[in-house]
Amino acid sequence: MRLHVMFVGNKFIYNEVLQEYVLRQITKTCDRPQTISFFQDGDNTLFLEIEKQLNDPQQLIIITTKQNFSTIGKLISTATNDVQVLKEGSLMPQKALVYEDGSYLIEHGETLVNVMQVDEGVNIPSILMKSEITNATIHVFDEDRETLISLLNPIAQTYEVTFDVTTLIEGWQQVDICSKLYGDISNFISASKKLLSNQLIPSSNVLEYIIETLTAQNKKITFAESCTGGLLSYYLTKNNGASNILEGSLITYSNALKDNWLAVSNDTLEQHGAVSAEVVSEMSDGALAVSHADFAIAVSGIAGDTGGTELKPVGTVYIGVRSKTAHVEEHCHFSGDRNFVQNQSALYAIKMLLLLDKETFF
Repeated sequence: MRLHVMFVGNKFIYNEVLQEYVLRQITKTCDRPQTISFFQDGDNTLFLEIEKQLNDPQQLIIITTKQNFSTIGKLISTATNDVQVLKEGSLMPQKALVYEDGSYLIEHGETLVNVMQVDEGVNIPSILMKSEITNATIHVFDEDRETLISLLNPIAQTYEVTFDVTTLIEGWQQVDICSKLYGDISNFISASKKLLSNQLIPSSNVLEYIIETLTAQNKKITFAESCTGGLLSYYLTKNNGASNILEGSLITYSNALKDNWLAVSNDTLEQHGAVSAEVVSEMSDGALAVSHADFAIAVSGIAGDTGGTELKPVGTVYIGVRSKTAHVEEHCHFSGDRNFVQNQSALYAIKMLLLLDKETFF
């Protein structure tokens, strides 16, 4: 059943950090929302929208502020010919099936509705909605989208599942799987893994998978970043357990710090420039030497929106990945604004890490 999330209140429109936090928790407990809508405080179209959503068979989560919590209950009660009563110190529809502090669940026809009060600086209340959809996400590397779809289609038909493939970066495909009535996602993933043994990671979160894999093998990683400005470190450390594997990260924007911290030679910098395969190779080597880690990733580039040249235009990025036994450097060119180039660079670097040592990661 489709999941729709409705945010009611100005704070959810303008406070993106709060909005992202709520959506993360919903995705963990239920499913990834198919649709999301936003309404400002005092929006006079809200009643008609709630009435419409209540008559659409779906799962509906309404996230609202403290000041709008009872108003939402009143609108739902009006739309469903119900009345509000006081439960758990809050007004809510009498027909609420389950309720806890700041959260209640009602059923109207084929629609299940969870209304939640969310405020800044505190944990969100219990999400009472449980997903009825059996789903999973896996990741496949070193394969293009169309070829992957043709490979997975026969397996999906065998195990009664459907899937969507999204390209996150060149050579990195995210596969979102949904079970049909009698589908078997577990066997679909197992069969896909046998077919793509050195390419498939059976996890929805690749960074968590890297943390778990390196933790189990007692291995460490470090980063040397220039244009990504610590983004790789953020990607890793926003996941639990990152301290088990991350030795540290050096953000070396200037040539002086590339030299002093990472032992990148002045000759290399002068001959090839800071944005070059030679420099990221020495950056990754220096990061490995100073940290004594098992893996290092180095990134140097021109994220933009200015600073490019004819030979090295904006979007030019060099990425180096190194283990104790191997290393590889790649020249990339990404399009988009500064932040998009940075994010693409970080994703591409993670892909390169995984493909550098397939024995460890696959």
